[in-house]
Amino acid sequence: MIDFTRINHIHICAPPERLEEARHFYTEVIGLKEIHRPEVFPAPGHWFVIGNIELHIGVEAGQIKTIRHSAFEMADIAAARRQLQKYGIEISEEPVIPGRERFSFLDPFGNRMELLQMID
Repeated sequence: MIDFTRINHIHICAPPERLEEARHFYTEVIGLKEIHRPEVFPAPGHWFVIGNIELHIGVEAGQIKTIRHSAFEMADIAAARRQLQKYGIEISEEPVIPGRERFSFLDPFGNRMELLQMID
């Protein structure tokens, strides 16, 4: 058996010419703290802290639309919704799952993110 302890990081992509726009989106719109990215990687990218894991952004051209996504649990999903709407980010309502309030959005680079809050 593999003894997992936690998710360490999630890696998403942006087109190479929009990497600095991705940095702006994740620091200014989403409010993540950028952290040091080791120089050992030949391709450009940025790393951030999101909750108790890391979010890595690398470059990739020609993304296709997909149902793949990352889901992040929130302490206050209403505040997260307001923050995204403040920046004009389109919110997609997700099917109801009992005990969860949730929605998703696409970042400007086509990466789908789900935000959720566990409710009683």
